[in-house]
Amino acid sequence: MSIPALSGKVFLLITGASRGIGKQIAISFGPLLQRGSHVLLLATNLSALKETAAQLPSNLIIDYTSIDLGVATKDDLKKVILSSLKETNPKEFDRVIIVHNVGTSGDISKWTNDMTDINIWRKYYDLNMFIPIVLNGLLMEIFNEQTNTKKLVINITSLLGIQPRESAGYYCTVKAAKEMFFKVFALENPEVDVLNYSPGPVDTDMLQTFLKEMSNNEFIKNTTILTTEQTITRLIEVLKNHKYKSGDHVDYFDKLE
Repeated sequence: MSIPALSGKVFLLITGASRGIGKQIAISFGPLLQRGSHVLLLATNLSALKETAAQLPSNLIIDYTSIDLGVATKDDLKKVILSSLKETNPKEFDRVIIVHNVGTSGDISKWTNDMTDINIWRKYYDLNMFIPIVLNGLLMEIFNEQTNTKKLVINITSLLGIQPRESAGYYCTVKAAKEMFFKVFALENPEVDVLNYSPGPVDTDMLQTFLKEMSNNEFIKNTTILTTEQTITRLIEVLKNHKYKSGDHVDYFDKLE
């Protein structure tokens, strides 16, 4: 399958790549990449990252780094990226792709009136909002105009970023805020292809947490639960057809027009 958005020699960075959707993105994108493309997988669990890396084609350059993104600094992130690129000039790549997948649900047993601990808010937004912003900026800095590299930014978002749900205050607000950031980013950087992809209800550890702990999960009872392979196959179709405008929110269930 030829996917223009994944063509050429690619530098692909995926956060939260040790399990679930992030792992499936690596596994599904890998065979579509040109020989010699470079993949950098980030997550906390090193052994799980190794398992992800082992499932990628041998004709790719694979790096994986265990890093706690919740406490990482700008310097930490820059060091990881530059270390991965230490034997490669960014100008050698035709395309850079970053997939902002890392994310947590937050405490989904709490209602908004009980969310009064500012330190919990800060910690949650550090991982789920601020780190993706900083990481994105670093990639734009490293792969600047002088590298003449095409850029694709994929933000894994959620229907709950545009539809409120009881007891999901942390999750809903951060998904909405991050999606709006990437919409602004798309306006400011028209040369960058930006996609806010909502994967639908996917059978992951996070979904199981929602089902177990959410105060009201009626919304999920009559919904088809997807596999990670199903939703990433759909993501690839969205990229291939490319009917979206940069910065758009595209849901798994949207029609491909």
